[in-house]
Amino acid sequence: MTSSRAHEPAPAPTLAPTSTSDAPAGDAPVADAPVVDHADASPRRWWILIILALTQLVIVLDGTIVNIALPQAQIELGLTDVQRQWVVTAYALAFGALLLLGGRIADYWGRKRTFLVGMVGFGAASAIAGFAPSAEILIAGRGLQGVFAALMAPAALALLTVTFPSGRERNTAFAIFGTVAGVGAAVGLLLGGVLTEFADWRWCLWVNVPVAVVALIAGQMVMTESRADGENRYDVLGAITVVLGLGALVYGFTLAEEGWGHVETWAFLIAGVLLLALFVRIESRVAQPLLPLRIVTDRVRGGVFLLQGLTGSVMIGAMLYLTLHLQIVLGFGPLEAGLASLPMTATIMMVVPLATNLLLPRVGPRPLMIAGPLVSAVALVWLSRITAGGSYAVEILPGLIVLGIGMAMLFVTMQNVALVGVAPHDAGAASATVNAAMQIGGSIGLALFTSFYASAVRATAVASEADQLGAFVNGYSAVFIASGVGMVIAAAIAFVMVRGTKEQLLPTDAPAVAHVG
Repeated sequence: MTSSRAHEPAPAPTLAPTSTSDAPAGDAPVADAPVVDHADASPRRWWILIILALTQLVIVLDGTIVNIALPQAQIELGLTDVQRQWVVTAYALAFGALLLLGGRIADYWGRKRTFLVGMVGFGAASAIAGFAPSAEILIAGRGLQGVFAALMAPAALALLTVTFPSGRERNTAFAIFGTVAGVGAAVGLLLGGVLTEFADWRWCLWVNVPVAVVALIAGQMVMTESRADGENRYDVLGAITVVLGLGALVYGFTLAEEGWGHVETWAFLIAGVLLLALFVRIESRVAQPLLPLRIVTDRVRGGVFLLQGLTGSVMIGAMLYLTLHLQIVLGFGPLEAGLASLPMTATIMMVVPLATNLLLPRVGPRPLMIAGPLVSAVALVWLSRITAGGSYAVEILPGLIVLGIGMAMLFVTMQNVALVGVAPHDAGAASATVNAAMQIGGSIGLALFTSFYASAVRATAVASEADQLGAFVNGYSAVFIASGVGMVIAAAIAFVMVRGTKEQLLPTDAPAVAHVG
């Protein structure tokens, strides 16, 4: 699940560098080429905004829409618990790992072209996954969705930036874009519930196809091409090593579902760490790195990226298991489960404006970044007390509301603080890293939580169907406890790494980034 921001975001930075005067040595200069047809002077710019907002909605809701459908998909295709997890992980992992490369491709190859190709591929991948006759095809289709989402998302944000280059209209455009991102996850849960309950779980994937067709035709008609000039080289080796490294790491945690004593488990985990170390070495040596290391080596920024990863593990990983508890244990229908998941999103949307206008100006970001994870941890511990015959109103609803309060504190602060002090030529990479951190954190967290879930279920002796439900509950409780521990760690990271005065951490001219995932 991607994070939600209900308040109006400030103008987001372009994904392509717009200045080369302050570029550090070793970085090839890159500058935006003039837009041939100034979209900001044409009424069609609002049609472009509608297309890009619709795209943003599809990208965000696809992170959650299948959650509600998973129990039915598992029954029909005979998915194992690990394969069920990979239906979610494949999308988040591919999306997060390739987001930086997608931004480079959009800037160099052309934003419009990249957007349209991404839309075609996303629609085709959705159709493949929707027609999947087996778990393997479904997971592969979801992974392809993530690959093409990694092309569409940065291209859409860059197109929005060049279409609305300045002024009040730019603020309005980014406010609409950010609001769509904020409600996308909730729309995914509701739409997934409606489609699964009244049609078929496969429609949770097929629904993207008509959207892709409409966006493709409209985009071809109204969008103008733009790209970055200069010496444009792709960091292919960096892209390969980071994808393989993250994939090996997540797969290693997945293998841990069978236990931590297997040689294969540790082989993949070690391989993942070594490949990521190689990625860091490559990035330190290439002229145009996929991820300039100066972005993540800054203590405050590095701390925020870690917070994003841990937050993603809760929003993507833990919330999936809550959805499963609602349907499998409490017997909620798909639509009922979607509605039951909404109080957290509603709370976030109500608290974000209050925290932005009242708390943030008074106390600054750091206290909120410490308190937010601790409040979330309390909520997750509450959710860990679920029982097989428990009441939603008593055992789950209070936890969702409190979790929404904690997450709102984080969402208000994390994105802007991550971009404080970023040079213009690094703004695109930093923006993509903010969003990628949450997706990658969700992928790793979900794989790790699945191993905790499986261990707790195996430790429960099962003699009857009622005992089976009790075993599931023990597994879900283990996931919530692990998530709570992760949030306590997040609070400690914020306390140690996010240092500085209120003015230093959130200057009035700090850029904001609209969510792309």
